[in-house]
Amino acid sequence: MNYYALQVKTRAEDVYIKRAILSLDPEVREKIRFIFPRRKLTIRQKGENKTQVEPVFPGYLFMEAERLENAVYWSLRTTPGFFRFLPDNKEPKPLEGRDLAMLSHFMSFGDVADKSKVRFDENDRIQILEGPLKGLEGYIVKVDRRKGRARVMLDMYKDHFAIDFAFETLGMQ
Repeated sequence: MNYYALQVKTRAEDVYIKRAILSLDPEVREKIRFIFPRRKLTIRQKGENKTQVEPVFPGYLFMEAERLENAVYWSLRTTPGFFRFLPDNKEPKPLEGRDLAMLSHFMSFGDVADKSKVRFDENDRIQILEGPLKGLEGYIVKVDRRKGRARVMLDMYKDHFAIDFAFETLGMQ
């Protein structure tokens, strides 16, 4: 199976998926699947902690299909909220290499990635025990213990962006 990246209107990814599915022929709908990886974050507002679900890649969706047929290509391009296919709108290419590995990593946690379980060692270094941060230790650029977040530098098609992931501390080792 191949995975194609689409850039769509940020904060309207769910709306785009619904519109795109309705714009496709019923036969084609069964052959493709949209992937929208999300993560849980704890946000403190007015003194209260609230859990919010935020996208891992804001403004980006992924489509799973054997191949990108011309009718699907045009249907998705003309759906309101669409900006472009990656890496190039004229010649969309499926993800491969590190990009595919990154998407597969987040897909392994289901639709919504929960908080990672971490521990800090005696040198105050973070150790990821389980969760979406596992395997991304080398990409962590900042840790905020008070908020329970780790900022990770991700890249997709040579674009770099920082995303915060929530964690909960299990104690000292």
